[in-house]
Amino acid sequence: MKNYEITVNGKIYQVTVKELLDEVNKKTPSLTSITDKEKTSTKQLKTFSQEEVMITAPMPGRILAVKVEENQDVHAGETVCLLEAMKMENEIVAPVSGVVSKVNVQPSQAVEAGESLIVIDPT
Repeated sequence: MKNYEITVNGKIYQVTVKELLDEVNKKTPSLTSITDKEKTSTKQLKTFSQEEVMITAPMPGRILAVKVEENQDVHAGETVCLLEAMKMENEIVAPVSGVVSKVNVQPSQAVEAGESLIVIDPT
């Protein structure tokens, strides 16, 4: 914890700030393989088997464009869709190379954080 003194509109306030970085890192899951026995959520990518990778929305927003179609080959790092959130465009990219097996969204669709966008079968 750190103590600070701030001035707002000429009035002085003493505040104590707790660093949450370590706690945030503990709570933020990493990319995880999911078996039938265990189901865990991840931030943007979920792996259900070695055959299927699901890209999920990292935050709530609205789909501006879908750049891929089902059965299309994609390369790791290629933009698969554009997501508008908080007045900013966010490129959602393929984390792996493969073939798009399912497109779960369409332009102008509102999505929630964690909602499935695209499913890729890795090659």
